[in-house]
Amino acid sequence: MKMTHITRLLGAGLAVALFGVLPAQAETYQIDAGHSALDFGIRHLVGRTKGKFKEFTGAITYDEKAVEKSSVEAVIKVSSIDTENEKRDGHLKSPDFFDAEKYPEITFKSTKVEKGEDGKLLVTGDLTLHGVTKSVQLPVEILGTGTNPWTNLPMIGFSTSLVVKRSEFGVNSWADNTGVLGDEVAVGISVEASVAPPEKK
Repeated sequence: MKMTHITRLLGAGLAVALFGVLPAQAETYQIDAGHSALDFGIRHLVGRTKGKFKEFTGAITYDEKAVEKSSVEAVIKVSSIDTENEKRDGHLKSPDFFDAEKYPEITFKSTKVEKGEDGKLLVTGDLTLHGVTKSVQLPVEILGTGTNPWTNLPMIGFSTSLVVKRSEFGVNSWADNTGVLGDEVAVGISVEASVAPPEKK
């Protein structure tokens, strides 16, 4: 075998070896609100009231090989709150609660992502609600990965939950005066997200 052929084979083998151990490139996924859910529940008198936010957007950058390089940003439209009761929804949007006109958005921006237990991720970030920003930590489960059948681009699913004390964000003036509601709000989040196709020029 000629030396040029040997050199090419060695070069090809070296390239495969090198690229085979390089970490996969991080992907940025856009949240598909139509196939995601943001639900909440809170004590009301002796029962519980549930609701959801229907409008939210966000981007998730996920690096499987180096999770610390991952990040999350999300925006929730307060006016999209839905408890299946129009009168109650109107009250929740008022200054007694969320004051949607003054604070139209709830935002989350991650500050740290690390590996947790049982294959979960621990995502720490700043939650801004009602003009107040506090650091929260989310235990995130990766539900699965795959390929979007319409775009042939990667997609991924996540779920997480947390408990937020409304009093810590100042969403408490009317509720605390009446004693009707509990302080802890249980939030459940399920997200399906896909890599967006490149924009057409």
